[in-house]
Parts: sequence; C-alpha cells; structure tokens
Amino acid sequence: MSTGQDSAAGEHPVAWVSLDGRDRQPSTFWTYVLMALDRAVPGSGAAALTLLRSGQAPVEAVLAGVVNELSVQPGDVTLVLDDYHLADSVDVAAGMAFFVDHMPPQLRLVISTRVDPALPLSRLRARGELLEIRASDLRFTPDEVASYLNDLHGFALTVTDIASLEARTEGWVAALQLAAISLRDRDDPSAFIAGFAGDDRFVVDYLADEVLSRQPDDVRRFLLDTSILSRLTGQLCDAVSPPARSGGRSGKAMLEVLDRANLFLVPLDGRRTWYRYHHLFGDVLQSHLLEERPGDVSGLHRRAAAWYAEAGQVEAAVRHALAGDDLDQAADLIESSFRTLGRERREDLLSRWADQVPDEVLRDRPVLAIALIGGLMASNQFDGVERRLDHVEQLLRKPAAQLVVRDPGELARVPAAVEMYRAAVALLGGDPPGAIARAERAIDLAVASDDLAVGAAAALSGLASWSTGDITAAHASYARSIPALTRVGHIADVLGCSVAMADMELRLGRLRDAERTFAHALGLAEANTPPGASVMRGTADMLVGLSRMAWYRNDLVASAEYLRRSDELGEAASLPQNPYRWRVGMARLRAAEGDLAAALELLDEAERVYVGDYSPNVQPVHASRARILAASGDLAGARAWARDHGVAVDDQLSYFREYEHITLARVLLAEHTSTGSRGPLDAAVGLLDRLLAAASDGGRVGSVIELEVLRAVAHDAAADRNAALEAIRHAVDLAETDGWVRVFVDAASALTPSLRELASRQPQSGYVHELLTAVTGSGSATEVADGGAAPGVGASPTGPPDPGAVLVEALSDRELDVLRLLGSDLDGPAIARQLVVSLNTVRTHTKHIYTKLGVNNRRAAISRAHRLGLLSRAATR
Repeated sequence: MSTGQDSAAGEHPVAWVSLDGRDRQPSTFWTYVLMALDRAVPGSGAAALTLLRSGQAPVEAVLAGVVNELSVQPGDVTLVLDDYHLADSVDVAAGMAFFVDHMPPQLRLVISTRVDPALPLSRLRARGELLEIRASDLRFTPDEVASYLNDLHGFALTVTDIASLEARTEGWVAALQLAAISLRDRDDPSAFIAGFAGDDRFVVDYLADEVLSRQPDDVRRFLLDTSILSRLTGQLCDAVSPPARSGGRSGKAMLEVLDRANLFLVPLDGRRTWYRYHHLFGDVLQSHLLEERPGDVSGLHRRAAAWYAEAGQVEAAVRHALAGDDLDQAADLIESSFRTLGRERREDLLSRWADQVPDEVLRDRPVLAIALIGGLMASNQFDGVERRLDHVEQLLRKPAAQLVVRDPGELARVPAAVEMYRAAVALLGGDPPGAIARAERAIDLAVASDDLAVGAAAALSGLASWSTGDITAAHASYARSIPALTRVGHIADVLGCSVAMADMELRLGRLRDAERTFAHALGLAEANTPPGASVMRGTADMLVGLSRMAWYRNDLVASAEYLRRSDELGEAASLPQNPYRWRVGMARLRAAEGDLAAALELLDEAERVYVGDYSPNVQPVHASRARILAASGDLAGARAWARDHGVAVDDQLSYFREYEHITLARVLLAEHTSTGSRGPLDAAVGLLDRLLAAASDGGRVGSVIELEVLRAVAHDAAADRNAALEAIRHAVDLAETDGWVRVFVDAASALTPSLRELASRQPQSGYVHELLTAVTGSGSATEVADGGAAPGVGASPTGPPDPGAVLVEALSDRELDVLRLLGSDLDGPAIARQLVVSLNTVRTHTKHIYTKLGVNNRRAAISRAHRLGLLSRAATR
C-alpha cells in the first residue's frame, strides 16, 4: 500500500491510494484510505482514523465520521483507489458499499481494477452515478497505436506492422509500452513483431524478458534487487542495491534513469522522490529474481528491514524482516516499539503481527509474547488469548538466562501484565469478582515504575465494580488509575477514564467533584497537546462534560457555550464516544427550548452514531428518547419503548438498569396525568419506593435526589401533601451542598406548592428560594438523559398579569396563535398540524415571539406573555 496526494495549482485535492494484497484486512485498507484523505484534505480523516484504531467502533461508524467531514468541504475532492482488485475482500467490500452509498456530493471516487468490484454497480448505473471506463475504452485503436509508436517513438513501422502489433496486443497499452522498449535499436522490427503471439500474460512475460535481456547488467541487477520493495526512494535503493552493484550510480540516479527510460516506474509524489514499479512489471521482476537468484531474496529483505528500522518506520521494517526470514530482527523490532505503538494507539499493528510471527519465535520470548497479546486485546480479538497467556506463564517459570529479552526491565513487568490481561478476560467472560481479584494481583505484582500496569489494572477493577453497581469501589479504583496513567503519558486514556469517573460522581451526588474531574482533565488535554497538533484528542469530550455540569446547575447559557466550543473543535479533538454524547447534550437544550421534535431528532442521530466502550451503558439513549416521548404526550410510543426493551414494574432492580426503571416511572406518571387513572399512579409510587430503597442502599445520592423529586410529584398527584413535602425536603437537603437545580426545574409547577410551603417553613434558606425562583421563572418541562420532565406538567404561567408591563413590538395575529399553542402540551410538529403550516414556519414564528418577548425558551415565553396579558388575547382569537 502506498498513499499520496497530488494537486496542481488551482485544482481540487486528490487522495491517491495504491493497493496491494496486504490490504485485504478492513483495518489496514481503511487506515490507508483515511490517511490519504487526511493528507489531501487536512483534518478530514484524523478523527475517523483514531476511531478506527480504537477497535471499538464498526466500520460504518468510522466512515460516517469522514463522510461528515468531507460533506462540509467547500470544493471537490477525488479519491483514487489504484489496483483495487488486489485488496478486494468480503469485509472490505461491506465497508465500501456503505461508503459509496453515503458519499457526499463533493467526493469523486475513482476505482482502478481488473475485475468488477463487489459494489452495487447496477444501482449506481440506474441512478446515473457511475461512469465506467472499461478495457475496450482503454485499448488503443490502430490509428492510436500508429501515433504512439511512430509519432511519439519514431519507429516508422509499416501499416502491416501496426496492424499486427495491434492485433497481438489487442491495443493493450502496457503491452505496447513494453513493445516500444523492446523495439529500440532493432534493425528488423517487423521480424520482432511477428515473433510473439498469445494471450496477454504471455505477451507480458515475453516482452518483459525482452526488456530485461536488453538492459545493461547494472540496470538489470538494480531492477531485480529492488523488485522486493513496494515503494522506492534513492536512499532505500542504495541500502538494498548498493551503488557498487549498479555501476557506481546511486539509487537516486538509477531511479532517474529508469524514469526517463519509461521502465514502468510510477511516481508517488509530485517531487518524484518516491516511486513504485508498475504492478505487472514488478511481478515479472520478482519472478525473475526468484528464478535466477533465490538465495539473494532473504538478504535483500533484511537490508530493506535494516534501512526502515533506522528510518523509524517500524511497520515496513517488520514486514521485510519477516519476509527475509530474519525472525530475530522482527522480534527485536516489535519488542523495542510496542510501548510507543501503545501510546500512539497503533495496537492494530501488534494484532496483525500476532498472526504473522511464528510460534517458534515466541518459544523463549515472554516480552514479545505479552506485547502481541496486548495488541490482540486492544483490537478486540480474544480468541486464543488464554492459551497465549498460559504459554507466557510457562516461560516465566524458566530461569531468566534461558529467555531472550531485548530489555531486562521489560521482563520484570510481564507478571503484572499477565494478571492484568487475565482480569480483562474475566471481565469479558462475565466474572466481575474474578476480574477484581486478578486486577488487584496485577497491582501487587507491578514493579515500582510500572505505572501502566497499575493504571490499566485499576481501571479494569473499576469497570468490574461499576458493572456490579458498586460505584463507590469503582470510583476509588478510577481515582487510582488516572494518576498512574497520567504519569506514563497515556493522556487519551486518562480523558476516557475521566468521563467514566465523572459519571460515577454524578450518581453519587457529587456534582462539584464531577466538575473538578472534567476541569482537571481539560487542563491535562491542553497541556499535553502533541507537537504540531492544534488540540489534543479528547478535549472536545471534556467540554461536553462541562456542558452537562452547567446543565445540572441550570446555567443553560454556559451549557450551550461549552457545546459550541466542542463542536468548533471538530471530531479531530474527540474520542470515539463524543459524537453521540454531544447530540445528547444538544437534545437537552432543544428540549429546554420546548422543541421536542428537534430533541427527538438529535437523540435518533445519537443512537445512529452511538459507539460504546467498556463502560456499562447505564444511561441508554433509547431511554432518554422515551422520556421525551412521555413528556410530549406520546404515551403509546413511550409504552412501546418499555415493551420493546423489557422494562417492567415488577423487574428485579439493579443499578445497571436503574435509569430505565426511573424512565418507566416517569411514563407511568405521564399516563396518570393524561388519563386520570389511579392504576399507573399507584404503580409509579410503588416502583419509585423500591428504586429509592435500592439507590439509598447503594449510596447513589444523585439518583436519590431525582427519585425524591419524582416521589414528591407522585404524592402531590395523590393528594398526599405531607408525603410530598417530606420527599421534597429530603431532595433539597441532599442537593443543596453541591447546588443541584435542574432536576427541580424539570418538575416545573408540580413542585411549586411543595417548594412554596418549604420556603415558608425555611425562610432563611437561600437555596430553597433559589429553587423556587428557578422553577417558577425559567426552564422547560423536559430534561433529557439524566432527569426528564415531571410527567403531566406543562409550561404553566406563574404570577398574576402585570398591567404595567410593556411589549416593545406587538405580536402578529399568527404569532398569537402560535403563542397560545406554546402554552399547551403540544410539541412543534403537533402545533404545525394544528395551524396547518410547516414545522419550519412554526419555528420561525417561535423565534420571532422569543425576540419580541425578550426570552430564549418556551416556559419563559409563556410566563412573560401571562404577565403581559397576551394569553387572554390569544385565547379569544
């Protein structure tokens, strides 16, 4: 595989990918495609490349990212896949089909292939989206053959010679090029032309033989020596075929000679520094090399490996070392580079080498063996890992003198690594206690300087505890992991752990701690931005996290600003999970504005781009969507969600599904409000009581606050004022220390009586009065992902009309119609249907209403309209 980018001044960028048989694995294929695109259009493929290397996302999610980036490019971009047939495979074709179906209009895809690719060609033809240039289109006509050979090369061939050559080659350009080379300085070209016949392959072999036989010995030797290289440059050629073997000419000079002679040399960059041989010609050269000098092949590969190793290009160095059967060199290269590859998230290379390195090489190399295991684990390839770990443990029982280790310090780290990977295997196998035990043993075995083992093992222990609902233990483990990973420079992992740690702190009710976690991680990201990069990957995630913290404090302006900053940084600054998290955050804000339809659209997008990690999915997007459905009055949709996902009142409760069961309680309360039926209310109260007991036992104060708010709503609906007051008092007591606000605002007017009564009993409590002001003066009836609307509560006006209030610009009659419906439980699409207008028209009217009233959300608009006496006017229309 080679990639390049060539753009003449004023022309659009071109990403060129030359493929070979080593590129049939999707991870390899798409790595080079994304690298080429990012080189042609800087920033277009970086985020997708990181997501691909993480091994945690399907190819479709990776490609969606690069498609999104290319879709906003101002001009056209061309992607060329040269010799695609060499890399075509079932897995590659699946990703290509998705890519072709979702290509933005700015992208032109050019595929050079000898056989039809496994793509939806018929559908593309029917749409008029496919331009095909077939072999018949590329074949030279007799006139073109004559022009090429006589006018360009000056051979003065007869019409008979031209016709014969055209018939023999069938106008094939490569064969004609070979023929042109072979015809040079021949006294009787007609006899030569008559001397060959047969199919294309025979012609190639014949003419290649003729070309080689007519080359000086030094050129012929150079061609055969360098045929083992997939890419050629002067210094590399010098290392493989020293100038002394090529008449004293350097590799650079020899490449220039071959280029001028048109000896099937293809330039790979605009400066003609890197080349490759035409694939057909290269195949012939390798065939001759194996036939004539089979004993030289290994040595040539070994010299290439040494040059690449010196140049710091480990991937190519290992490839040539393996091809040269220099297994010790390959092993040494992998051992010396695997730590760096891990920091650079290039574990895909290690996983590939795990399949290529023979078992006999691992017989006495425990460090190499554990490095390859790490690559497999990071790439989600778990088959055979336990057998490999057993082998490493057997090696560790041998005396150190019997082992082959490049760095003795690495040998001391192997026992802890074995236990760490055993912990991961246990966790993946559904054995959290076993995972915790293994992780603790790994920490105990770690040598003093092995922060990576300590950090990784502590994170695994935290994941295991988290999956069982023991958030306190999980948080303690992550608190140990993050400093260790920071010391070893794995900042991207630190940022990912910070997201998980903040999630736990929120469930524990520690909003201030969660804010500090994100702020500290943001500082780390900014301080550790790699040289040459504008921002570190993961910075955008920290901003989305801080947006969430501002949301809980009901600072919607700050929340929106954090999301804006995150969006401006782009996917290059994001971890794989950020695209869906950002959409969930934006859905919160859209819901706060009363635009529930937009919130649902964002959550639908979030589900489409969702990428999981090893953390438990304790707040699934589908449950957040159900909360919006319930708040918007779509009880049938909310009930269908519960049915489809198996969420029922009498389920056995667990932290893992706590968010879903709280969502079900909200649906039941919404059903009671809509129908007046006592059954859903009783079911909700019973479920909330059970959830409260479970959350209290687990120390999940954040959950307790939300549950108590919902219990206050439920008891108020049941006319049990004492129970409602007691619930809201408990929620306020727990929330005051860290300043939670939004969870109360989302209950809206349903909490107003309880908060007013509590304020009268606690007149000195500034926090209660702050909550009362927030609930009655701003906000919306909906919160997404971590709270949700208090079901059945609409945006009701607060306070009596104010005859002294003045409206600077009057609302039009149509705006008054929209205003009246904004005060109802209808969402945007329902208002559009009621008024028989488009949703965009409703949004435009809503924007004008907000501007004239000087507000920025639906609830504030209704509140101000009530004070201005506008609602009575709207009602009489």
